[in-house]
Amino acid sequence: MIIESPRFPPLLSGEVVPPHTDPFDKAVSRAIAGVDSGTIFYSEAVDTLRAALVLAPETPLEEAIQAVYVAQIGLAESLGALAPPEVPVQFQWPDRIKVNGALCGSVRFAADVSDPKETPNWLVIGIVVPFTHPGGEPGETPDQTCLYEEGCVEIMPMALLESWSKHTLLWLTYFLDSGFERVHNEWRPRCDTIGKRIEEPRAGLFVGLDEKGRMLLRQDVMTETVSLIDYAEHL
Repeated sequence: MIIESPRFPPLLSGEVVPPHTDPFDKAVSRAIAGVDSGTIFYSEAVDTLRAALVLAPETPLEEAIQAVYVAQIGLAESLGALAPPEVPVQFQWPDRIKVNGALCGSVRFAADVSDPKETPNWLVIGIVVPFTHPGGEPGETPDQTCLYEEGCVEIMPMALLESWSKHTLLWLTYFLDSGFERVHNEWRPRCDTIGKRIEEPRAGLFVGLDEKGRMLLRQDVMTETVSLIDYAEHL
């Protein structure tokens, strides 16, 4: 099978990783070494899209981490552009992507600092989207799905990657120009657990997000904030 290389928009560039190499791990190692911001590392596997974007934030981590929502919106919009129109794409905080109500991918993120007030040298945001089931028969895991099972058989991983890069760059521009509010307004309607009681990642009533992108979780009369930073991968 001939795999066409994805075309990335200006300001972004791509670097394919060897088979059996995790693009996220590669992105982190290259970020530590000082790779250019805007580099996307990706795998050419046909069963799962795995890719990771390296950013060099100029703001404290508590603001920079909001780019995770940008990457989620980019993925939802790219799926919306390529998938059949009746296929809904939703989010489950902090890092899950849902298609037709079932889990169908996730985002990953890591930075070189964990203090919310400290500005990271780099932030890596990765996506994982299954096109086929890794094992078992369709329907065996009703809470999980894959794109092909949801009627997205015309979508190719590299086409989705190309689209994700374009939509993510567009929303990064919005984010940098006007802050988190516009990102929040786009993200919120796609999250299907806001206003509901949840058990994961913590039990309580998911009220929404605050102005810093932190989860507002109500337990009895108390409302606590939970940051995306708590779910970054520790390296």
